[in-house]
Amino acid sequence: METPPQLRDVAGDEDDITISNREYEDESVIAVDFGPTGEKPSVDVVDDTAIVTVGRRQFEFDIPAGARDVTVNDGILTIRD
Repeated sequence: METPPQLRDVAGDEDDITISNREYEDESVIAVDFGPTGEKPSVDVVDDTAIVTVGRRQFEFDIPAGARDVTVNDGILTIRD
């Protein structure tokens, strides 16, 4: 599973944001760490779009095809297929 371009763009604009992609035998995981912002991210999913809010910043991205789970846990946005 590839990182959505909108997430790559946000990470490219912010030094504190780190994206990692992991491939396992039975799943792929994209994890986005928003760094020490002091603000916890939240995510809302509407149809095939995820809307992420971190403090006063908000951005959205198209959920990758095949993704079955988009969540935030301990400040990390996780996309699993």
